[in-house]
Amino acid sequence: MDTPKIFESEYRFCLILWEHEPVKSSELVKLCREQLGWKPTTTYTVLRRLSDRGVLKNENTVVTSLVSKDEVQAAEIDELVEKKFEGSVPAFFAAFTKRRKISQEEIDEVQKMIDHFRKGGG
Repeated sequence: MDTPKIFESEYRFCLILWEHEPVKSSELVKLCREQLGWKPTTTYTVLRRLSDRGVLKNENTVVTSLVSKDEVQAAEIDELVEKKFEGSVPAFFAAFTKRRKISQEEIDEVQKMIDHFRKGGG
């Protein structure tokens, strides 16, 4: 199943949901007002849209996610690499590292991932 597209303001909403779930919709309204400055109608509209797209479920006023933060982030990266780098991970990595200093710890972590994939890990 493809991960549903989540737009920027919806993603900020999902960050709150992932941190607090399972959470009552009334509590989400309060959190969105405090953290995002949203009116209750905005929160309920986003809840409905994300529910319609299969991102979350709202049963008996208790909201839980159906898609994880990792899944959403992976789908965004996949889309970025496809759209901007013709699907080339090395081109993406080269562009990423050109403007950003990478620490030795980050290099070691990336090398561990590469080694893991070379050994047939997924």
